[in-house]
Amino acid sequence: MRLFLDHDVPVEVARVLRHEGHEVTELREVLSVRANDVEVFNYVCERGFILVTCNRDDYLSLAAKQSNPGLIILIRRRSRHVECGHLLALLKRAGESGLLHNVNFA
Repeated sequence: MRLFLDHDVPVEVARVLRHEGHEVTELREVLSVRANDVEVFNYVCERGFILVTCNRDDYLSLAAKQSNPGLIILIRRRSRHVECGHLLALLKRAGESGLLHNVNFA
């Protein structure tokens, strides 16, 4: 899967996703970390990435206004291990077809 991680997603999550064979692009690799949410959202929409973010309110609002490749809201948990576990479980359970053009929570 082609995933784009917002700047608020921990680096450990990117490492785990890559280890599991996913194509991961981190915001800090392609945009300024000062890029606003609209810029980030437009970037992922133009390139067909599924966006993974912890920024629930702003991106839910943007997703409600515009068609997009998919949005995963990563819920902060007590440990990175648990966050990664929930995200990997969602990816496995939903598959790409369940994530595309949908909003999901992990």
